[in-house]
Amino acid sequence: MNVRQLLRDERGELVELLRSLTESEWETPSLCAGWRVRDVVAHLQTDAVGLPSYMLMGLRAGSVNGTNAALVDQFSMLPTTELVDRLAKANGWFSRYMPKIALADMFVHQQDIRRPLGHARKIPAERLIAVLGHPDPFASPGRYLKGLRWEATDADWSRGSGPLVRGPGEALALAMVGRTVALDDLDGDGVPELRVRCG
Repeated sequence: MNVRQLLRDERGELVELLRSLTESEWETPSLCAGWRVRDVVAHLQTDAVGLPSYMLMGLRAGSVNGTNAALVDQFSMLPTTELVDRLAKANGWFSRYMPKIALADMFVHQQDIRRPLGHARKIPAERLIAVLGHPDPFASPGRYLKGLRWEATDADWSRGSGPLVRGPGEALALAMVGRTVALDDLDGDGVPELRVRCG
């Protein structure tokens, strides 16, 4: 499995979607609380910031959430065409040195955009499995995953033991980073506990 190629494919699908959006769709609230579609794409500009500048930004912000907010502040007011062009060309330190995290981040944020806009897609099983196997650690997936059995119904993937959480891989990937919108797509005797954790 070539994670960097999976990341390029995931980014390519997102860029294609973004180029098709209307200006009103860019202003639509995403699944990220307080962020419009435009703000999510601004957050995805990590590769556009050199590593030393990013580290300085993180020191000033004092937290991951603060750093994310700083990225949004820096990039969200750019013209949408420039945001997309920058994302299309992205191949900086984040993609090169942490491709698994970059893939998980890109995947979840693509769905943060697609779900509110009603732009469904068919995600290749290989990409689903890669994201399910390595969820974004900055989203604290352990608090959702622990003590539960997770099973995808559309890919050959499972993990853990305990009460069952089962459903499409896309919904599992969102639920394991706390996206409550995905819970209605899941079933199993572990879903009530998962709802409590996402509460």
